[in-house]
Amino acid sequence: MHEVSRRAFLKTASASAAYAALWNSAPWLMADPLGLPLGLQLYSVRDILPKDYEGTLKQLSALGYHEVEAAGFFGRTPAQVKLAMDQAGLHCVSAHYPMVQLQPHLDEIIQFGKDLGLDYIVCASPGLKDASGVKAPSRADREAMTLDDWRWNADQFNHIGERVHAAGMKFAYHNHTPEFRSQNGVMFYDELLRSTDPSKVAMELDCGWAIVAGQNPVNLLTRYPTRISMLHVKDFKMTATTNPSNAPPSTELGRGTIDYRPIFEAAKKAHIEHAFVEQEEFDMPPMEALKVDADYMHALKV
Repeated sequence: MHEVSRRAFLKTASASAAYAALWNSAPWLMADPLGLPLGLQLYSVRDILPKDYEGTLKQLSALGYHEVEAAGFFGRTPAQVKLAMDQAGLHCVSAHYPMVQLQPHLDEIIQFGKDLGLDYIVCASPGLKDASGVKAPSRADREAMTLDDWRWNADQFNHIGERVHAAGMKFAYHNHTPEFRSQNGVMFYDELLRSTDPSKVAMELDCGWAIVAGQNPVNLLTRYPTRISMLHVKDFKMTATTNPSNAPPSTELGRGTIDYRPIFEAAKKAHIEHAFVEQEEFDMPPMEALKVDADYMHALKV
């Protein structure tokens, strides 16, 4: 059981059982507007998490977060991550990886996810069909991707999704802004959904980036109610000149320009399993900002 002793394992098992019992018996204690446990994408604490992994997780739990999505594990084993999560009262349900990591390390990533007990493995950014000389696609590379690039990615997603599904987990793709560009009248996001197997590939809709790209998440949730299974919830200070190449500053939920009420109303009619708050920039201490986010999610009723 790696470095975890029998006593530590019993503690983590008890913590997991307590989490499940609490959610099953009193879900209203943790409910966000969708009636789900309040989640956080840990990219939000990427600067402080490596410095104090256990302490940061406990602070997040104290703010009211109950589920998390990982964006790196900082050299820890699945047993070490699980112990830290359980001691903090958190459940790690998903993890992000870019395509450049997924392709060469899929076996290890799948085994790590199984050992940790993940529900989802998520591709957080696409790859290039012709990646010669490109270590990792830049933002400009992704914005310049063609319909052929996206069809190649869809094919990779189908293969990866099949492997992840066979291991007892689910696979999803997370968008930024390039997915909403078009070529020959075909929007790339639509083509991804058309070209991927619904039983193997789900979507994690980043509502904020979709809006920056000029899309309305309400329309996407209405069009694809069974394909989008997770949400990223973030706010931006949008202006009239906002576009994918002129990204607006990130801010706390309710302090930007995104109205989440209609988005959550549409999401309630879809098949959303998890929703993760994510904040990418801060002009106050991160924990203070993430408390504003948590309070917003708990207060908003739809």
